Amino acid sequence: MQLAQSFGQFLLKPILSTFLGAEKLQWFETIDWQQESDRFCQAHLTYPHYYSSQNFHGITGGYLNAIAAITYDAVTAFASPPSEIWIRQQLIQAIAGQPTRILDLGCGTGSTTVMLKQAFPQAEVIGLDLSPYMLVMAEAKAKQAKLDITWQHGLAEETGLAANTCDLITAAFLFHEMPPQVSQLVLQECWRLLKPGGQLLILDGDQPKLRRADWLITLFREPYSKVYAAESVDDWLNKVQFEAIATQSVGWISQLTSARKTES
Repeated sequence: MQLAQSFGQFLLKPILSTFLGAEKLQWFETIDWQQESDRFCQAHLTYPHYYSSQNFHGITGGYLNAIAAITYDAVTAFASPPSEIWIRQQLIQAIAGQPTRILDLGCGTGSTTVMLKQAFPQAEVIGLDLSPYMLVMAEAKAKQAKLDITWQHGLAEETGLAANTCDLITAAFLFHEMPPQVSQLVLQECWRLLKPGGQLLILDGDQPKLRRADWLITLFREPYSKVYAAESVDDWLNKVQFEAIATQSVGWISQLTSARKTES
């Protein structure tokens, strides 16, 4: 695959060349992306139209190709001022207690998933994403960090996991990537999966700030960010009957929401 040629379709090519570097780009070139992504693919899975029909970040084919996986970390770093690592760390610091089974929904390239396993090494940690290409990158990160993480190809709104089995569910930069009606289904799935009293943490764009910054949505060419910004994660959670809902701004344009499934 000629990655250098493919980068021409991407909005932030100059930034990517700075973030990736020649050595990392060469490593990407050595991967048989089709073979590696096929290892994660669930044969029975059908990609929903809201996902397969969109060109996320201006990339043709959205997240269902290697270019999206290669460029994702650079884009996220650029879109998470003042520091992506610091912002993700705020999620880690908001975790209550010592969870033993953690699910990271829409894990992407595994940045948060790896941090979760590092923070709770004794916990079972699962990273789930709908892009098998993203999971190739996530697995590589975990191997480099020598961490045992389970990677699963699947839908955030229909994971197939057993009910009442998770102490903690996280979702970092997921909900702005889908229509609000799908976000509601994902939250219903979170409710089903969490144990009574279990915690849900959502890290994403700051909705009030994004409403006043259409230029950001245009810059990153996100198909659902405008409708995401117009809504309220807190309202979505209330509809599913989560409790202890609290949202705070983190960084310049992000927000962190914590909620709990009721004990009874």
